[in-house]
Amino acid sequence: MSQAPYIISPQALHAVLQQTDLVIIDLCDPQLFAQGHIPGARHLPYGQIVRHTPPTFGLMPSAEHLSQIFSSLGITPNSWVVACDDEGGGKAARLLWTLEAAGHRKLSLLDGGIHSWKAAKLPLSTDSQPIEHSHYPLTFSNPSVIAERSYIQNHLSDKSVRILDARSPAEYAGTDVRAARGGHIPGAVNIEWTDALDRNNALQLKPLTELQAMFSAKGIHPELEVIVYCHSHHRSALSFAVLRHLGFTKLRGYPGSWSDWGNQNDTPIE
Repeated sequence: MSQAPYIISPQALHAVLQQTDLVIIDLCDPQLFAQGHIPGARHLPYGQIVRHTPPTFGLMPSAEHLSQIFSSLGITPNSWVVACDDEGGGKAARLLWTLEAAGHRKLSLLDGGIHSWKAAKLPLSTDSQPIEHSHYPLTFSNPSVIAERSYIQNHLSDKSVRILDARSPAEYAGTDVRAARGGHIPGAVNIEWTDALDRNNALQLKPLTELQAMFSAKGIHPELEVIVYCHSHHRSALSFAVLRHLGFTKLRGYPGSWSDWGNQNDTPIE
């Protein structure tokens, strides 16, 4: 899919900061960005890449809107986009998933985000350079990474499809109810998104073998198509990125996620 490493270490990113096609997109809190960011990084508020229609959150914005956003950041279809945030990767991964839906090829997630960059004692900048706008003509040319509600309903009994719920165990069990109804999509297995992160290593991903074992134990195998969701496809975007990192090729994210499914009157729930 990508012509770049899907997960990139802080050291590897630091070594290529002068590469002309590189565009680093920082989705950190604005104050944190102002205090110090990766040299050359461009700030993107997370709210600009999601659309909310209460009670449903985290929907895909229009192609026209995203085209304007990406153009304002100076991204072109040939840019190598590296995304980072300050929360372990959910926001950054949602950006990468959105770009993947648009057919973008060169995508990387900074392992551990700004936390791992700082832990590695790499340089920070407080400069705010003007961005030369580009023209990013966007279409959703790769809809195979998107699972709408109807698609999921049509594949609930499909043995070649697994559904991964990246929310907390309490949300999955229906004891923490954040929509009209609580519970989970029938057949879904639960692996909370943060289970992929090493809290003792600046929120970088756990070793590959450990991640593979974690997903395999829940029946998530590379030959299957895997649909990931949370409450809005924010947390589950990191799960998508981790599975992509593990070599999974048939992956879909559910925009709207439980805020869509759990607010319907006719969707089946466990």
